[in-house]
Amino acid sequence: MTQAGPAGSRRQIVGILLAAGRGVRFDPSGAQNKLMQTLPDGERVATTAARTLLSTVPQVLAVVRPGADLLTTALREIGCTVVECPDADLGMGASLVFALSQTRDASGWLIALADMPYVKARTMHAVVDALLRDADIAVPIYQGRRGNPVGFSRKHFPGLLALGGDQGARSLLKSHAVTEIAVDDAGVLRDIDTVENLQ
Repeated sequence: MTQAGPAGSRRQIVGILLAAGRGVRFDPSGAQNKLMQTLPDGERVATTAARTLLSTVPQVLAVVRPGADLLTTALREIGCTVVECPDADLGMGASLVFALSQTRDASGWLIALADMPYVKARTMHAVVDALLRDADIAVPIYQGRRGNPVGFSRKHFPGLLALGGDQGARSLLKSHAVTEIAVDDAGVLRDIDTVENLQ
């Protein structure tokens, strides 16, 4: 069993699934939501990412854009709490801030992207374990490149709330100490941007 340090217990680490983007590179017309597309195993992109996150932490808050009813239903059916971000069009930073404002009591957050379904559960567990060992920011690194998901301790709550626009939390990673976790998981770099990425 993982021993919890001052960062809190695994139960207090909240998973945030960012699922409010428009996915314009996947379908400029907006007719197809890439997060609802089917992967080779028959599972949808977003629910695959969500299931892995749910296997890592007991509470997952998924942020969607207004009107994404099918996505909302799919995520709720597998156990996510789903909220609509009214400012989703302002970018990922706005969606993240909205999610954080709903989970103020957490001791830390594991922030995952719904269009990255290939991340392995063991990678997510490793990031959470780093937070429990007092890392303030933890990221997986594959072949020298930082990927997702990213873990933040409560220390960075004020800085996270100050985010905005489409940069997400990248600015914090540039200006603060980061615990890098070497993983054998190419999924930390692999997202779904085009139809070809589904294969």
